[in-house]
Order: sequence, then structure tokens, then C-alpha cells
Amino acid sequence: MNVPTIRYPAPPAQVAVYVEIMGPKMAMEFLLAFGGAPLEHHERTTARSRIAAVVGPEHARALAQENHRLQPRVPLATRWLAACLKAEGQSVHDIARKLRCSDVTVRKYLRAQEAAEARRRS
Repeated sequence: MNVPTIRYPAPPAQVAVYVEIMGPKMAMEFLLAFGGAPLEHHERTTARSRIAAVVGPEHARALAQENHRLQPRVPLATRWLAACLKAEGQSVHDIARKLRCSDVTVRKYLRAQEAAEARRRS
């Protein structure tokens, strides 16, 4: 059985390192859980840490090792998250609930994303 591959949009620069380390799906989970908050990454991350509880101990350790490349505060990246959730087939209303913003805002984000992709293709 063929499972369709989701084509996630390219991440913005402030999110690229998270996607590089964890892949787009896990980076999305991480950003939804920790976006906007300052995080201290410790080299000896335990399996019981809050980060490991969300992304697993392997990804938590990888984040700690790349701490020098991360911003002190986890980016919100709501525009990118909206586009990723839409790529997964989620509705505008579900995306709005997940991102804690209005459906009007989500539609605006998605229109801007579509316009940016159209410019890149031309």
C-alpha cells in the first residue's frame, strides 16, 4: 500500500535548524509545544525532560548538541506551521484552533504562502 508523501513547505531560516535536526513533522510538534518560550538545552538531557517527553530523548540530545545554532527563544513560526498543517490536509478551522488564532488569520497566512510559492515558480 502506497502512503502519500506530504510535501511540507520549505522552512523559514529561524526554523530550518529544527527541521534539519528532527524532520518537519517532529519540528512541528516541538514548535507547537515550546514556541515562544526560552529553553535551556542541557548536554545531558534525560528521558524525563520536558523536551524529551515531546520529541523523544534522541531528538532532545540532538537539540542540546546543536544548542549553539539555536535562538535563545523558540520561534513561533505560525505562518510556516499553518502551511504545514494545510499540507497535511487539516482544515482552516482545525489549524486556527491548533495555532490559537482566528480562521481569518490562517487564511491570510495560507494566501501569503501560496503567493510566495507562485513567485518562486515564476
